[in-house]
Order: sequence, then C-alpha cells, then structure tokens
Amino acid sequence: QVQLVESGGGLVQPGGSLRLSCAASGSIFSVNAMGWYRQAPGKQRELVATITNGGSTNYADSVKGRFTISRDNAKNTVYLQMNSLKPEDTAVYSCNANVVTRSLISDYWGQGTQVTVSS
Repeated sequence: QVQLVESGGGLVQPGGSLRLSCAASGSIFSVNAMGWYRQAPGKQRELVATITNGGSTNYADSVKGRFTISRDNAKNTVYLQMNSLKPEDTAVYSCNANVVTRSLISDYWGQGTQVTVSS
C-alpha cells in the first residue's frame, strides 16, 4: 500500500509565504511524476504544478513566478514553495504521485492540506 502525507498548510497574510511538503511511503519501487493540485470552495480542482522524476516542471499560469515545485527523489517527497500569496490562492492543496509498485503503476492522492490567505 502507498500513502501520501502532506504538511505545511495554514493561515498566512497576503504577500506571505508557505512551504508544503508531501512524502510518499509504502511498497514503492519508484515514483514518476508528482504534483500539486488545489480546490477552492465551489470550484473544480485545478492543477497547480507538476514535476517529473527528471526535474522538468510545469505550472499553472496563475502561479508562475510565485510558486516553485521541487522534489527529493531519495525521500520520495515533493515540495511546493509558495511566495507572494494572494487571497485567491486560498484552497485545499493536495499532492498527487504516479507510483510504481511491484504489481502496478497507479496515481495516489494525499488527504489535502488547507491554505488560507487572509488579513
């Protein structure tokens, strides 16, 4: 079984910063792409950023220049550094990982962490 555990969410003022972490654990052979998604109240889940195991990144236009995704392959962990946060960044942030186990390749999701940007 594979688990993704997120941490780092919270309440921050506009213009502030937060760093999210997501660690994958369990019967993992390797991890392919990892990413962060978010869902605000009343809205559909949207992609924030993704990163391949080779380090190639992709960002939503709304976060380019403010957010940075990175990963530590040895720890099967993905990070999201969020700077210059805006109220519209308020959402539940969830990590996703495409994981290779002995028997299959599948996408796994974390439980989500709340990020609230408010004064």
